Amino acid sequence: MVETSGSGRFHYPQRPRWIPPVLASQGRIFAFLWILGFASLFVWQRNSLAGGISLDLLRWRLFPPSPDPWPFPRLRPSSFKLTDFGGVGDGRMMNTKAFEKAVAKISRLSKRGGGQLNVPPGMWLTAPFNLTSHMTLFLAEGAVILGVQDEKYWPLMPPLKSYGHGREHKGPRYGSLIHGQHLKDVVITGQNGTVDGQGKSWWTKYRRKLLNYTRGPLVQLMWSSDIIISNITLRDSPFWTLHPFDCKNVTVSHVTILAPVNEAPNTDGIDPDSCEDMLIENCYISVGDDGIAIKSGWDQYGIAYGKPSTNILIRNVITRSMVSAGVSIGSEMSGGVSNITVENLHVWTSKRGIRIKTAAGRGGHIRDITYRNITLDNVRVGIVIKTDYNEHPDEDFNPKAFPVLKDIRFEGVHGQGVRVPVRIHGCEEIPIQNVTFRDMSVGITYKKKHIFQCSYVQGRVIGTVFPSPCDNLDQYDEQERLVKAAVSPNITDVDYDF
Repeated sequence: MVETSGSGRFHYPQRPRWIPPVLASQGRIFAFLWILGFASLFVWQRNSLAGGISLDLLRWRLFPPSPDPWPFPRLRPSSFKLTDFGGVGDGRMMNTKAFEKAVAKISRLSKRGGGQLNVPPGMWLTAPFNLTSHMTLFLAEGAVILGVQDEKYWPLMPPLKSYGHGREHKGPRYGSLIHGQHLKDVVITGQNGTVDGQGKSWWTKYRRKLLNYTRGPLVQLMWSSDIIISNITLRDSPFWTLHPFDCKNVTVSHVTILAPVNEAPNTDGIDPDSCEDMLIENCYISVGDDGIAIKSGWDQYGIAYGKPSTNILIRNVITRSMVSAGVSIGSEMSGGVSNITVENLHVWTSKRGIRIKTAAGRGGHIRDITYRNITLDNVRVGIVIKTDYNEHPDEDFNPKAFPVLKDIRFEGVHGQGVRVPVRIHGCEEIPIQNVTFRDMSVGITYKKKHIFQCSYVQGRVIGTVFPSPCDNLDQYDEQERLVKAAVSPNITDVDYDF
């Protein structure tokens, strides 16, 4: 153990007094003999190699392999390789049957703790398949699960009850590549193996209007609990990448999510949808839409379903979105969104940093939202709250179902290269209540007016905030003493021209 004195100097432990000096001397002799023996082994090894004995053979003699080497950690009582069920990782052979057989085998073991399916290095082409409870899907380093591109292999599913329709078309929707319903205790992890949706063909067909149904997510788990997704890469999803729907107790950690930042429509990274008790941490997300988008249903369907997204912590995330925002709430939030904390977020080279979007007809609420320690780096608009995101599933929504937005806090917002730091656009029917800004300093690239924009917002600014806040907000000093009262919360100074 190393201790320090009051002066800060290190004091290294001395030889304990109970060790006789002769033994200490013998220890030095022993160390000398050990070094001499190691050197002799090195000379013997070199001579043996010269005589024709290979180094690999020498290693085998010194450290013989176990009779049944297993390169995967065992995380369940029973473990299997995909090759045990006929899997072929050449990128051409379809492995759907192999996945289905493996999952069926693990399902039969659920009462004995379930099982682990190991996917070795290789390119494992497959159509969509389901997971089962008490299952670990483990992707080795170099393992790639490839989604087949022909949509005829993708099953059709009913629309989500909280949406009423497919998100892009009325009627059914395509399922996800990796899917599960009513599951418990599911782990998707590995040594940073990859799930690749090969989404380019889907994006092209979508833009050319060649699809009759809503595209499917890459990974979707529904009505499930106790989920862990970690240490993998998800890329090029046809639609939303990771979509937990009406799930509880979900952890997403050390996950990389990738899609082209342009020409990859609706490839959100993570979309918690009517989820409760969820942690998203230590992730890198660069996609063609929102990095993270918290949702809870669409208009009258979401109101009727009535399942909020609540108790969600997002921390230590780096994200990029050239199309939408790093972290969004909405616009489908009709079941309500509450008790959300976003901290240690870095948004870089993006259109928007943080975005809340809703509209008349949504109903529901967005409340108790905290953003803390946010870094905005080269972002067009830093913080956006928008109440006129008028996109509806059909004409049957109630236009007087006004959402409630209140108790939203921004603490420690910093960055550089931001054109418009804040744009809060409430309206008479949907005022934004009790918004707080504290400790904000953002380097701006637009030196004229309209850089802190407000409309129908009530709240306060505490301490130093740069750039200067709008007149809609009360201003307090660091001791939270009122310095300047708001002129009116209803002042409108919002400019969408830039």
